[in-house]
Amino acid sequence: MSSPDTEPKSLYQKREPIFPRRVKGAFRNLKWWLMAFTLGIYYITPWIRWDRGPSLPDQAVLIDMANRRFFFFMIEIWPHEFYFVAGLLIMAGLGLFLFTSAAGRVWCGYACPQTVWTDLFILVERWIEGDRNARLRLHRSKWNAEKIRKTAVKWGAWLLISIATGGAWVFYFTDAPTLAVKLVAGQAHPVAYITILILTATTFFFGGFFREQICIYACPWPRIQAAMIDEDTLTINYRHWRGEPRGKLHKGEMASDQGDCIDCMACVNVCPMGIDIRDGQQMACITCGLCIDACNDVMDRIGKPRDLIGYMALTDEVAEMAGTEPKSVWKHVFRPRTIMYTTLWSAVGIGLVVALFLRSAIDVNVTPVRNPTFVTLSDGSIRNTYDVRLLNKQGQDEVFDISLTSDVPLRITLEGVQGLSVTVKANEQKTQRVYVIADPGSAAAIANRSDLRLWVEQIGSTNRIYHDTIFNGKGK
Repeated sequence: MSSPDTEPKSLYQKREPIFPRRVKGAFRNLKWWLMAFTLGIYYITPWIRWDRGPSLPDQAVLIDMANRRFFFFMIEIWPHEFYFVAGLLIMAGLGLFLFTSAAGRVWCGYACPQTVWTDLFILVERWIEGDRNARLRLHRSKWNAEKIRKTAVKWGAWLLISIATGGAWVFYFTDAPTLAVKLVAGQAHPVAYITILILTATTFFFGGFFREQICIYACPWPRIQAAMIDEDTLTINYRHWRGEPRGKLHKGEMASDQGDCIDCMACVNVCPMGIDIRDGQQMACITCGLCIDACNDVMDRIGKPRDLIGYMALTDEVAEMAGTEPKSVWKHVFRPRTIMYTTLWSAVGIGLVVALFLRSAIDVNVTPVRNPTFVTLSDGSIRNTYDVRLLNKQGQDEVFDISLTSDVPLRITLEGVQGLSVTVKANEQKTQRVYVIADPGSAAAIANRSDLRLWVEQIGSTNRIYHDTIFNGKGK
């Protein structure tokens, strides 16, 4: 029989929920404004209208999966233009690298959806249950009428926010007012209800219960950020040289050999991640700045200088300890690494803008029919067949002329069409079969292959586009 001292201990400890205390200050105000701004964008954007004409949807931002198009105000992206989306994703990645290199995990602390919705859930929790101490007492108390009532109200409010979150997401994929009516009437597609259910559940549990666990265990960025920062990155740090040795404040006075830190735990109690910034930089820190607000409030009350905890680089701390002047903020922000990220980010952005304005209002793709490679007609002429896909990106029906140019004499005809003009409906594509013919004994007929260029010209405008292809002859 083993003794208590030799019994194996559990490697896992039950999670203790974190109840951040309310704090006021510049960083907290910034987080409130950014939370309101980002949530406003998310919930309101699907309801913004944008007139594109009678044949196109009037929703400003719409991912039209049925017609394989993406609308963003005046911009319309087609499937073959997915490089625009890829470019935006590259810009997002480079932007994340840039901001992390300059100021740590500011994305995580201020704009990450997990942070924004967790802030919102904590705000609701505080309204219903009170500040940190009240929430702690309620959490540790036994279940009674008050605890059941407050918990039910809190969970109900969370659930409403979660449903609104899931509902807002599906509105980006179809006309929002129409879908809203169908959702209420129970007539929407099952995919819409399933999507809302999944997003409601993830928002409810991620924002209400998992919170910092998502940041620490599910998100890969805390493990990647180490490669993005260096000794010149501005991150939140505790000035050990000034705060230590820490000690309590007795009768409003501090010991002569005591540092500025009075060990009040204010920085810990406001942290949404539950860490102690005085232990140094940690993977869990999301650089939200709330500990700075809390510490500055305490320093103001005890008559000590602010910024015992603040944004600074490791080189600044070394300089301060040595009694020298630290670098300016601009020297930390503008350094080779951040300049490189900014240059790459700008280059991709400029390239996308140029490509957006230079793209044609029409598009053509030519596919030669190679089974058979060519056909010999009754009069000895050689005929090649091509499928020409015409894409009209404009908001009205357009007529296009199809023609060809080549160094050898060739004729062109269109299947099922009188003449060489084709009508393509607004914002649609049409595949037109085209025949190219070489007369008997001509250079193109007796050659193995000849180069040709098929032209598509929009009638009544200067829009003109071409596609190079090959004409196959009999050969000698």
